[in-house]
Amino acid sequence: MIRLFLLLALVVAAGGNSFSQVKRTRDAFLMGGRFDITIVAKDSLTAEQYIDTVIAEISRIEYLISDWKPETQVSRVNQNAGIRPVKVDQEVLELTERALKISEITNGAFDISFAAMEKIWKFDGTMTTMPSPEAVKKARQKVGYKNIIINKESSTIFLRLPGMKIGFGALGEGYAADKCRAMMLARGITAGLINATGDIQAWGKQPNGRPWRIGINDPFKSNDLVGAIAVNGAITTSGSYEKYALIDGKRYTHIINPATGYPATGLTSVTITGPDTEMANAFSTSIMVLGKDAGLKLLQNFPEYKAFMITDAGKYITSPGFNMEKINR
Repeated sequence: MIRLFLLLALVVAAGGNSFSQVKRTRDAFLMGGRFDITIVAKDSLTAEQYIDTVIAEISRIEYLISDWKPETQVSRVNQNAGIRPVKVDQEVLELTERALKISEITNGAFDISFAAMEKIWKFDGTMTTMPSPEAVKKARQKVGYKNIIINKESSTIFLRLPGMKIGFGALGEGYAADKCRAMMLARGITAGLINATGDIQAWGKQPNGRPWRIGINDPFKSNDLVGAIAVNGAITTSGSYEKYALIDGKRYTHIINPATGYPATGLTSVTITGPDTEMANAFSTSIMVLGKDAGLKLLQNFPEYKAFMITDAGKYITSPGFNMEKINR
């Protein structure tokens, strides 16, 4: 999975606080990106303490699954690709297992072994020429979720091919957000919001009793919104307009189609709402690859998740039940 914080969701805060609870927000650089953590609690000290707890939990997860830190379990899996299985914690094994199930239901549109393509595609502004077809073909040979072997009995992960690499990217951020929501609810924090570099998990309501409202960016007009939506759950967006390579005047999204090795086309952004950030993120990425028709068909099997898509031509497409307050462009 490629990182998916391209469409930055805007938290629209409601004013006024006539209730006994308070809201505190802090940002932190975690898992390679910015997290904004908001906790609603009985007083400021309690809220700040629970923000500390959330940051500690996200950091713990980061040191399990981040593929850019060489000491993590996932990095050790990558370092031993084609060599031997690597023992991992049950938590990492289960996250990998869920990722593989998503690959199956999306026919490979979602694939955590995409990371091998990072060697030839750069989306940090430095890439100015297309990779050669030979380089794309060679890198794509290392991509394929069916070559990720899980052994539940020994709690190991093995990448069958030398040079393979897995990366959870924003799926891991979504997982962290979901874990922290569950942790906070278990500790009596009935309202909060975690913005994991644009992928959001919100629960409960603001201190004034109003819902959390999230703005959806207009991909064709910087700093404009196409709409807003009240959220109690997850909202994630995958997009092709903030992290990309500009080559010969054409913009190439960072979201790679695993079947071709080239950037996905057809959709400029996909926003998904639903109960879990991890799953919403997987769907938003997958649908960018699958396209609008196959994406809508996929979501028919998962009615808790709704989609709002914007095509490369600027057309809006919504799945049944996606209720957005439109904002004129």
